[in-house]
Amino acid sequence: MDVGDLTPLAGGWSGETFLSEVAGDRVVVRIYPPGRRDDAAPEVDAAVVRLVRGLVPVADVIEVRRADRAADTPGLLVSAFVAGERGDLVLPRLDDAAAATLGRRLGGIVADLSGMPTMRAGRFVDADLTIGDFGTADGLPELVTVLARSWAPDLLDRLVEVVTRAQDLLDSVGRTCLVHSDANPKNVLVDPATLEVTALLDWEFAHSGHPYTDLGNLLRFDRRPAYADAVLAAWCERRGTEPTETLELARAADLWALVDLAARKGENPVADRAHEHLVAIARTGDLNALA
Repeated sequence: MDVGDLTPLAGGWSGETFLSEVAGDRVVVRIYPPGRRDDAAPEVDAAVVRLVRGLVPVADVIEVRRADRAADTPGLLVSAFVAGERGDLVLPRLDDAAAATLGRRLGGIVADLSGMPTMRAGRFVDADLTIGDFGTADGLPELVTVLARSWAPDLLDRLVEVVTRAQDLLDSVGRTCLVHSDANPKNVLVDPATLEVTALLDWEFAHSGHPYTDLGNLLRFDRRPAYADAVLAAWCERRGTEPTETLELARAADLWALVDLAARKGENPVADRAHEHLVAIARTGDLNALA
């Protein structure tokens, strides 16, 4: 495929997604530099998008090429351009009624994903979406050791207490599912006139994992009551769960991402904010705390 000039797209921190043109049609080109992820990463991302198409709104995959580390050739994923405005730009402009409408739609999307069962937790390793190992800690208490060098011992001890309780709660859910793992308003496109979600973007962190992970991500920082209550209500209605317990499970599941981000404090604003958020949780012992 011969793509035209590449124009960087705003949003995210990788700088690897571009707008281009093929045969007169706008397309989105994702470039995968050799070594950043496995050579099969473009194929994995394309396979996930194809899997969920028809269940959640996604862009059509046009072409995919795996990376070749030996030849220092990047991988490519070319997708159809989808019209819409980023959700994180739309949401602040909405009144409470409109924010609730968008919240219900996003809550329904992550609820649908949580209903896509998998056999076990792990990362996807090939175009067949074979599930491999994460290669990381088996539980939250082990994971937080990555913070040992940067956190005061007393604060780290408080965090260990919190995550131990959270892990016990997560272990009470005996299934796994497809997880987007970065489901938040920044990664959705929205029609600002109708508030329809036109696409869920950026599947590079997709994996098989805990059913409450995406809900936790969606509710991590966006705490506006009209929006957050609608997200939670839609999820609970779709999955038949009780709101208070569901929110606690979502906050617990989101700790995995928060710890990983907090360990990378200083790399980008999202990691910095996650660190502050995790400190607030550790100090208060409350999963709902927010810096």
